[in-house]
Amino acid sequence: MRLRILYYNWVDYLDDEGRGGGVSVYQRNLMRAWESQRQVEVTFLSAGLSHDLRGGAPRWEQISHGPDENRARRYEIVNSAVLAPAHHAFGQAAQITDPATEIAVEEFIHETGPYDVIHFNNLEGLPAGVLRLREAFPQTKFILSLHNYYPICPQVNLWQREAQSCVDFDGGRACVNCLPRRHDTRHLRLANALAYRLKRAGIRPGTRSFDLLFRNSMRVGGRAARLVSRLRRRRAPVGLVTDEATHFAGRRPAMIEMINASCDAVLCVSDRVRSIAQSYGIKPEILHTSYIGTAHAAHYAATEPAQDVLSPDGTLHAAYLGYMRADKGFPFLLSALEAMPDEDAKRLHLTVAALTGAPEMMSRMNALKKRLAGLTHVDGYSASGIEDLLTGVDLGLIPVMWEDNLPQVAIEMHARHIPLLTSDIGGASELGGTDALTHRAGDARDFAAKIADVLNGRVDMAAYWAGALAPVSMDDHLTDLKTHYHG
Repeated sequence: MRLRILYYNWVDYLDDEGRGGGVSVYQRNLMRAWESQRQVEVTFLSAGLSHDLRGGAPRWEQISHGPDENRARRYEIVNSAVLAPAHHAFGQAAQITDPATEIAVEEFIHETGPYDVIHFNNLEGLPAGVLRLREAFPQTKFILSLHNYYPICPQVNLWQREAQSCVDFDGGRACVNCLPRRHDTRHLRLANALAYRLKRAGIRPGTRSFDLLFRNSMRVGGRAARLVSRLRRRRAPVGLVTDEATHFAGRRPAMIEMINASCDAVLCVSDRVRSIAQSYGIKPEILHTSYIGTAHAAHYAATEPAQDVLSPDGTLHAAYLGYMRADKGFPFLLSALEAMPDEDAKRLHLTVAALTGAPEMMSRMNALKKRLAGLTHVDGYSASGIEDLLTGVDLGLIPVMWEDNLPQVAIEMHARHIPLLTSDIGGASELGGTDALTHRAGDARDFAAKIADVLNGRVDMAAYWAGALAPVSMDDHLTDLKTHYHG
């Protein structure tokens, strides 16, 4: 029997601008992995990014821009009432329900379906009310994956005011001023509309015409392209509004109620995510841990753990990959290294692979060269360069300060048998077999103590790897998904 699957995420998995982070990488791998499966047909839908210059009712259409790959099976909702990503729609009532957008999605399903499974890899870009379409399509399974905490948190990551992990939204009041600055939705819609028009005309990132227009601001197209960039950066000030607190207080239970009523399964990318989802009211019987598949899994079978993580001279080579952001723990890492005892700091080589940050951040990082055995900064990294980047690395650092679902960088290093020193929140600590390399989030002394344990041979690496989780291959992940799709 043929299995027909519809996947949804807010951004096209072949997006020219590379938006969507790890979820887009996962969605791209997933779409391509299904191609080798006979009797499986996959379609993809996105929403929240394309708009008409003059506005208009939400509608669906085949994607007419971007790469040609799988063109016939890639669609989008144009003029969705919900902007994407979540920060762009922060506080929008349409995140909960918008009849016109929900009708457009229903019409899309009727016209391109029927589908056996509709799998939402996110709800950003659509009203959560689309889940109620389960009633209109009773033979279709509705699946939701939690790659972030969007149904629980309007800015997705339970990270209060870009400063601390959020454990209490204070009846919605804490949400009102959670973002230091909000985007101006009028400017965002205009920017999206201009980008949509340019892309439909074949002027998209990576093309010669796009490069020429950006270089030549005197031309109309060049001015339009530059305006898109400026408008996306425009922000509106945030002010405390009493009825906004009421909105946020109702948003979370409304979304959770729709998930509980309509979803056949909610797939969580780590046990930690499943525990958090349950604590906020999602029914335990529909929650399942489903570690995502990764192409990096092959490295796990092809490599062996090092007998000794220390170099012959007694030094340790650690690596931090990702972003120089507070939620990812980079400022904390700098503080922890600044406070680390001299005798340990001078035995530590550090590689930082992250896009160049603010001048103050860079100054602090560079100042550490005097304390450490060595420090190398790589201005970001790509999948093609990760092998060279990780050559000689003994320890991966994942000092996240928020409940990071399961960072891709953790999987990439773990798959190469690089042990991980992680914080005790988020899903990364589940990869190792013991808690010997887990430090309290934000605790510099505990972080330093764990480093000292490694430097002094007090960590049983055999036990760490004996109980470690093997990365999930894409084939094994497809098998797991089928149990939810057919079950």
